[in-house]
Amino acid sequence: MSRIGKLPISIPAGVTVTQKDNIVTVKGPKGELSQYVNPLIAVSVEDNQIVLSRSSEEKQEKAFHGLYRSLVNNMIVGVSEGYKKELELVGVGYRASNNGNIIELILGYTHSIFIQLPPEIKVETKMERNKNPLIILESCDKQLLGQVCSKIRSFRKPEPYKGKGIKFVGEVIRRKSGKSAGAK
Repeated sequence: MSRIGKLPISIPAGVTVTQKDNIVTVKGPKGELSQYVNPLIAVSVEDNQIVLSRSSEEKQEKAFHGLYRSLVNNMIVGVSEGYKKELELVGVGYRASNNGNIIELILGYTHSIFIQLPPEIKVETKMERNKNPLIILESCDKQLLGQVCSKIRSFRKPEPYKGKGIKFVGEVIRRKSGKSAGAK
């Protein structure tokens, strides 16, 4: 059996899980999420636990078993606790500000970059003296949050020579040495 798929998912207090026509819906204090589950995987909700099971040992069913267990678990963690990502802008003159769900990024281009975020994501920007600007994103949907972070990061990926760019807080960028001078 799948090691991840066979683990039961415990439902915390304040979270309700409903299943109808292969769609699992999770409601909690942070929001509501829905996920389609392939008919090959059976979902059962019993005494504050969700158990996913499969009917055969085919490779595709094994893969679906672990996948849908992880997706449902991510939904439950999202609606109960939520997810939070912090992006750091490293570079001279790099700035970030937000007006509601619109982020304005100044990243050394000739123009400012404006990004309209989905309403499910809460954004906060911090600009402190002698510190790199931060963009703090919070959401109950882990997948959407990751996509938005990836999009923001794609405007200036961290580069290995000076370490400039948009990176996650705590991420380590492997640095390279530049050209060695005087080599013949």
